[in-house]
Amino acid sequence: MKIALPKGRLLPATSCLLKETDLEFQDYTQGTRAYRLKSTKLPYLSAKIFQEKDIPIQVAVGNYDLGICSLDWIEELLAKYPTSALLKVADLEYGKGNLYLAASRYGNISSLQDLSTGQYSWRIVTEYPNLAEIAALNLRLRRFRIFPVWGAAEVYPPESADLVLLWSKDEPELKAQNLTPLKTLLSSNAFLIANQESWQTKNVSQIIAYFSQGLEMKAKPWLKIKPESVKSSNNFRPDFSEEKIWLALPDGHQQPPTAELLNQVGLLLKGYSENGLNRRPRSDMDRVNVKVIRPQDMPLQVANGNFDLAITGKDWLLDHLCRFPSSPVTELVDFGFGQVKVVAVVSQDFPVANIDNLKELIRVGKLSSLRVASEYVNIADKYLRDNHVSQYKIIPTWGASEAFLPEDADLLIENTQTGKTLAKHNLKIMDTILQSTACLIGNKNSMVSSSKKEEIASLVGIFRRAAKSN
Repeated sequence: MKIALPKGRLLPATSCLLKETDLEFQDYTQGTRAYRLKSTKLPYLSAKIFQEKDIPIQVAVGNYDLGICSLDWIEELLAKYPTSALLKVADLEYGKGNLYLAASRYGNISSLQDLSTGQYSWRIVTEYPNLAEIAALNLRLRRFRIFPVWGAAEVYPPESADLVLLWSKDEPELKAQNLTPLKTLLSSNAFLIANQESWQTKNVSQIIAYFSQGLEMKAKPWLKIKPESVKSSNNFRPDFSEEKIWLALPDGHQQPPTAELLNQVGLLLKGYSENGLNRRPRSDMDRVNVKVIRPQDMPLQVANGNFDLAITGKDWLLDHLCRFPSSPVTELVDFGFGQVKVVAVVSQDFPVANIDNLKELIRVGKLSSLRVASEYVNIADKYLRDNHVSQYKIIPTWGASEAFLPEDADLLIENTQTGKTLAKHNLKIMDTILQSTACLIGNKNSMVSSSKKEEIASLVGIFRRAAKSN
């Protein structure tokens, strides 16, 4: 019996629930580097840790019998695949929050009535594109466009989007991000889910009984564990000036070296440090406006004209160009830091040394179709086509990709610095696809036709000089 468990904000309360109901898994703690877990009391029960968004998919396709994740991600899957083999078994009562449709408090939308006027095409940014489409149709918006993002959706309105659909703990937390809630679309708790076939053919009743006993307990210590509050803020007034340069900066592990680079070029930012992250750090250069978004989203945002320049990784630029070969986005400066390799990875126990070995396994029928897990969906697709692999299925992931091998995928396209983490999880590098570093990207059209082209060229020159001095 296999259960998929969540990383992130639900992990502490989920770990507590499992412990209190005698379903404890060793090493299921915040910050764990383990992905495969064994029950301390039930020898037939194993678990694997995933990003929450991946769990409904993994349960629906039958890779896992049970799973725990938030209702919002369950409904996002069911919105696109309503006949999925997914059963909602029990509301676990923790991880409370809501899915909101919201707008910037500095924009021109303060209520749903404002959406019913005119023929405007409303721009909706979200991590939940399927639910966003349903919401827009239910609101009878005449025209709308949905822009999926990896995260940091709250920072896009009002300049780059009119509306945002996002999860938040409550309205005060939402308003602290300078957003006005327009409608609560869904109240979301953690749920226990099951695969429909497993429910019908396997004896899951004993596992369900443990959860049922826990939900009937008077003292429920897991309900007292509060998810971490939002670590970033979005509390500077937006700027609608069309003459200013819009620069996108990365969050996550690229933030510290990027902040150091900005100090070198003399671009001082208030709110862009390891001690705190403002999604709208204030620049000391009057001509530059800055937002902090996910590196994965930057190439498309630059292509759409929402930003003039961005600092991202070459890996994400290539992934974008693999999908949109005629995109106007181009690399302008290689900074040299943030070095990673994008590699093709298999299990140490898999008897292959290269892509030709994999193709041979498919040819002789030992693999009916190659299962490929990756955050780099477009790079993975191009790599397989370039190597003339004819039968494959790409499984999009949202992190913790090492967990997929070998049970849930045959091949992983992943980034690594040294390969040590991969080796620790009994994985081996089969091929190196590309070397990636942090780079400055820009929109070719903006640089030749924009009224800001001289200002953009000047800022690019500053970055080039800084890169050469390192």
